[in-house]
Order: sequence, then structure tokens, then C-alpha cells
Amino acid sequence: VALAVPSSGTNAPAPDWELQTPPITDGPAAAGQRVRATAPEYADTDVYHSLYLPTNWEPGKTYPVIVEYTGNYWPPSGSTGEVKDANLGYGLGGPDGFIWVVMPYIEEGRQKNAVTWWGDKRATVDYCKLNLPRICAAFGGDPDKVVVIGFSRGAIGTSYLGLADDEIADHWRGLMTFDHFDGAKTWNYPESDRAAALHRLARLRGKPVLVAGGDVTKIRDEYLAHHLELADFSFLSVPVAELFNIPEKGLVHPHTDLWMHQPSAYRDQARQWLRETIGE
Repeated sequence: VALAVPSSGTNAPAPDWELQTPPITDGPAAAGQRVRATAPEYADTDVYHSLYLPTNWEPGKTYPVIVEYTGNYWPPSGSTGEVKDANLGYGLGGPDGFIWVVMPYIEEGRQKNAVTWWGDKRATVDYCKLNLPRICAAFGGDPDKVVVIGFSRGAIGTSYLGLADDEIADHWRGLMTFDHFDGAKTWNYPESDRAAALHRLARLRGKPVLVAGGDVTKIRDEYLAHHLELADFSFLSVPVAELFNIPEKGLVHPHTDLWMHQPSAYRDQARQWLRETIGE
């Protein structure tokens, strides 16, 4: 799930926040712009992903890439579950230096994005495998410096989708989750059990993983502490309720993908992990 939706219909913070997620437009890709993009295979559908090019983007240069999966549609926190309302990747990468892509979950029938859970899992995984290399080739994404991140549903999705097979797992330099983690609990969808999750996590082959959120201690001590050989795990407990005077500026719940839109030592640590992971 994600943050409450302000009256504008997006998850953009108030004007006096340090960061404001750029609104999504239908215009051409350009530096500092976030655009809606449709793959050729889905030209006659409502399936789309979003593409943000950093403010310092120039043709012919290469940039690291952040790939994000969004949270679920969840009315109690105002979450839409929509690609257009994602925020985590912009908070992590900031306005310059990183290409930011929000990949869709594709609904059964392959006509629109799924806002709750996985939709057609195979179509969702295949969409990323097909379009990530295209995006890198077209806009200068460095295929050796791609991280996959996610919030809530997306936090699980970094593994449930991002490690679904060896081919997609090979794309990632590292993985970051915020609030939830694959295998930490059993959900009402196939292969959500811990044994299946550990099988997916084995595809990390020791890569860096930042596990962040409000329940990190429990995830670490009761689950991942027994499987530290699978990845280079780091853990970051983020007290969102202490960072914001909730409710403020449309933020009504501490389970939010906007927590890096304001400066904090926790954001500094997440960004340091990112820099170290991509080797910069």
C-alpha cells in the first residue's frame, strides 16, 4: 500500500516538502520529466509503465537505473496502487543522477495494470524482462547498474517478481524493500510460503539487499538471520511516525512510500547503500 492521495489525485507532497514527485505526463521523454510509456505489445491496451529521466540527463551518456514496483490499492491509507502514484524511487534517487522506471503489474486479460497483487504474474515478469533492456538501450541506462526496489506489495514483488526466474534476477545489481519482505508471512496467493520465498532469494547469489521499514527487527531476527548466506543483507529500521507529524500535508499513515521526500539520517543511509551498491 502507499500514502493517502491528496486532492490533486496524486501522491505528491505539499509544496514545502524538499522533494515533489514529478507528475506523470503523456509527453515525450526529456530531462526532468516523468512520462507514461506503453510497450508496443500493449499498444491497444491501458497497460503502461512510467519513465523518469534525471535533470542532468543527456543523450549519449549512461546512468544507473532504479526499477520500482508499487504498493497495493488500499483505501485505509489512500493508496491507489497505480504506477502514476509511485514515490519511493524518486525519494531514493532524487531528481538527478538516476533513471527511474515504475514497472506495471499486468491484470489478467492483459488489458490494464493491476492495482492489487500480481494480476497475470507471467505477463508481469515478461514485461519487465522485455522492456528494461529496451529502456536502457534507448535512454542510456547502464545495464550493470540497475537496482529493483518496492514498497509494501512492491517490497514483496522485488523478489516474487524480480527473482521469479534466473533471467530476470540477472538484471539486478541489488534489491531494496520497504515495509514487507517476501516470505516474512504467508499471503493468499500461490507460493507465498517461506520455502518458496527462500528458493527465489537464492537467485540473489550474494548480491546487496537493503531491508528497510518499520518491522525490520522482526524480519531480521525471526527470518533472515537464519539465511544470511543468501545475500549481502543490510537492515534499516525507519521510524516514519517520528519523522512526520502525521497527519500532515496529506500524509495520514506511517506506512508510506513518501518517507524519503524529506531529509533524514535514514534517507542518508538508504542513499549511501544505493551509491555503494552501484559502485559510485
